[in-house]
Amino acid sequence: MSSCADEHDHSGHDHDGRRHDHSHDISDAQPNNLYDRVDRQNVVALNADTSEPKIIKPWHERMDETVSVESDADDQLIIRIPFTGSIKLRSVLLKTGPGEETPTKMDIYVNEDGLDFDDVADKQPAQSFDIPQSREVGDYAVKPSKFSDVRSLTLFFPAAQGADNVRIYYIGFLGEWREIKDRPAVIIYEAQANPADHPKIPGINDGEQSNLGM
Repeated sequence: MSSCADEHDHSGHDHDGRRHDHSHDISDAQPNNLYDRVDRQNVVALNADTSEPKIIKPWHERMDETVSVESDADDQLIIRIPFTGSIKLRSVLLKTGPGEETPTKMDIYVNEDGLDFDDVADKQPAQSFDIPQSREVGDYAVKPSKFSDVRSLTLFFPAAQGADNVRIYYIGFLGEWREIKDRPAVIIYEAQANPADHPKIPGINDGEQSNLGM
């Protein structure tokens, strides 16, 4: 099997000192790639230069730098990603940069749908990663115990590595997907009618038959 053009033997570490691997052979047909499981129409970017972020791309478009999301007012960026089911996440794929537009780190929050910039100061992320400067796609392996039932992810990029803005070209995910089935409706049957629960129709007395419809 031939290796991907952007595979390199380099690695980084998250804030817990765990190593993450930047090399990964991923094809669009591989079931672990969750591109089709992202609710892409409802992806939201806060403090972004576009209201419709298009950086959740298929794997074969990962190196395309014609489409990106850049932070707007400053170098902070939040991206909310909902899924169409429950995800057992294995890793986040990320292409950033180049150079000083690379974020310093990525904080990941699980199932925090309404998270904004005021909230992230008080909430502990499920996991954080330092991001090296590179034009390649980084594979950031997460701790399985913290990402076993993911309905949505919020990615917070708190600062750039020297630039006024951060830039993201590609975000992808590896893991397992399962459908969330709706709970069955609970139907309560009335065992015996209680006259007190049923108001009388005006003009109909007790014991008389209704002539309506006759």
